[in-house]
Amino acid sequence: MNAALIVIFGFLAFALFIGIRARAGRTMSLEQWAVGGRGFGTLLVFLLMAGEAFSTFTFLGASGWAYSKGPPAFYILAYGSLAYVMGYWVLPAVWRHATKHRCVSFSDFFATAYQSRALGVVVSIVAVLGMSSLLIIQLRGLGIIVSEASYGSIPPAVAIWLGAAAMVAYIVISGIHGSASIAIFKDILILGIAIFLGVYLPLHYYGGFGPMFNQIEAANPGFLKMPETGLNLSWYNSTILLTSLGYYLYPYVFTSVYAAKNDMAVRKNAILMPLYQVVIAFMFFVGFAAILQVPGLKGAESDLALLKLIKLTFDPWFVGVIGGTGVLTALVPGSMIMLNASTLIAKNVYRDGFAPHASERRVAQVAKGVLPVFGLVAVYFVLRGGATFVSLAIFASSLLTQLFPSFIASLLPGVSGRKFGTKHGAFAGIAAGAAVLAMALVFDVNLATLLPNASSAVKSLNMGLVALAANAVAFVVVSAITRASGVSAGDTSRAALES
Repeated sequence: MNAALIVIFGFLAFALFIGIRARAGRTMSLEQWAVGGRGFGTLLVFLLMAGEAFSTFTFLGASGWAYSKGPPAFYILAYGSLAYVMGYWVLPAVWRHATKHRCVSFSDFFATAYQSRALGVVVSIVAVLGMSSLLIIQLRGLGIIVSEASYGSIPPAVAIWLGAAAMVAYIVISGIHGSASIAIFKDILILGIAIFLGVYLPLHYYGGFGPMFNQIEAANPGFLKMPETGLNLSWYNSTILLTSLGYYLYPYVFTSVYAAKNDMAVRKNAILMPLYQVVIAFMFFVGFAAILQVPGLKGAESDLALLKLIKLTFDPWFVGVIGGTGVLTALVPGSMIMLNASTLIAKNVYRDGFAPHASERRVAQVAKGVLPVFGLVAVYFVLRGGATFVSLAIFASSLLTQLFPSFIASLLPGVSGRKFGTKHGAFAGIAAGAAVLAMALVFDVNLATLLPNASSAVKSLNMGLVALAANAVAFVVVSAITRASGVSAGDTSRAALES
């Protein structure tokens, strides 16, 4: 058994111990299990949300795209910064609404904002589909990290099963407290390692950042320029806009807001979060450093750039430390995804759709029963293989962003006590956006195929943004029609809530 493998197993065992121990002294009601009893302060909310922001997507995907795509990868750095500005103003309102209405799941927000349990069910379906892609990213990343960092001693499939089992174990027992406890240790490690690797590797192999980029440009002329077609500036800007609007609509990020003890903790978190964008920049430096040192990685193999380079550079024990830290970057967001997906299915699909009189205890039992099933389904799709981390992330973001028009409209002040948006408009908007995305995915359609004679700027627009535009038009038109017909978005009657 090599030193790296021992270290990685040590990290996994430590994470499992900390995650299970987090339950100590707590009675796990549904609210305590899912949102921590709404008692997290600024620092814990920050660590939890940062732990979700810095996942295997940024650990492997950011360096992988810098390695294979060059400047288009910078969209990962840009969209979070815009999202945090929006979060500063929007998230306190989300917290106030969630606290007032005792929201526990992501879909609870939409169901109570539009007084429609049926809308909550629809939002749950969209959220579960989006989170499935995100969980696949975490589990696939976990398998790659453990297999590569253990020098092939553990096959990816075995690592994926072990990681999924660990997530299920501590989340079923400790809920959100397990993820938050692990996030404390994970964030300290990832900050230190990202900065170290991002500085050391360019200095070690090239003598500095400038010489590194000079050598890359000499070996691959034009690589460091934004492409004129495909992933060009039009794609770049539209993708930044799309992902920034949808950033807080990742259910496991959104419900972290519920866990805060007050709205000021949420606002302070939005101020602190840009620190994590700096860390992502160091992951780009690692990817660029790998271009000339581990050449020839194509397609999904480009996600291996970071791990290939560190194995070439460091002793096995340190490779194990980096691999173990990578495992934590999968466990925290992966377990939060499982927690949120199971809560959505139990509360907004099972109870709101089929068993309206189910008790909170029964809902909690269903959530804990659904959680391992959701994990098994994700493992199945991971083992089937597929796209790169960034491609999966863009799809998930595009799908979840289809909830943005109905989300933002629910927070806008109404006229004469009535808000503009209606539940019918929300249904129509989500359906229109999802239909455009489905068409693009199933038939491999984009603006280049639909508008072959259009300019490159038009043809390169992200199809997710096109779907969002269709969504917004449908939402506004249908809301205007139903509002004019006397359908009120603010109907607070019991019958409206149960519709």
